[in-house]
Amino acid sequence: MVDPIYQVPTEVRDFAEKSVEQARKAFDGFAGAAQKALTSTADLPIVPPGAKDLSAKAFSYAEANVNAAFDLAQKLVKAKDPQEVFQLQAEFVKSQFEAIQEQTKELGAAIQRSTTLKG
Repeated sequence: MVDPIYQVPTEVRDFAEKSVEQARKAFDGFAGAAQKALTSTADLPIVPPGAKDLSAKAFSYAEANVNAAFDLAQKLVKAKDPQEVFQLQAEFVKSQFEAIQEQTKELGAAIQRSTTLKG
C-alpha cells in the first residue's frame, strides 16, 4: 500500500506526464532540424572526410541519451513511492554509465579509423 503522505494527486501526475510528452515532442523537432542541418553541411568542401560519419554517430548517441532521460522522466511520473523513484534513478544511472562507456569506446574507434584513412 502507498503511504498517503507520498501520494501525488492524479491531476499533478497527468500534468507532469503531458509536460514530459510535450518536451519530448519539442526535442524531436529540434533533433530533426539538427539532423537536417548536419546532413546539409556534410557535403561542403571544408568538411573533412569521415566527419560526416563521426557527426552522425555522435548525434545519434546524444539523441539516444536524451531519449533515455525522457523515458526515465515518464517512469518517474508514474512512480508510486520514493523507493520506486530511487530504484528507477539507480537503474538509469547504471544503464547510462554502461551506454556512455560503450559510446565512448565506439566513437574513439571511429575517430581512430577516420584518422587512419587520412594517413
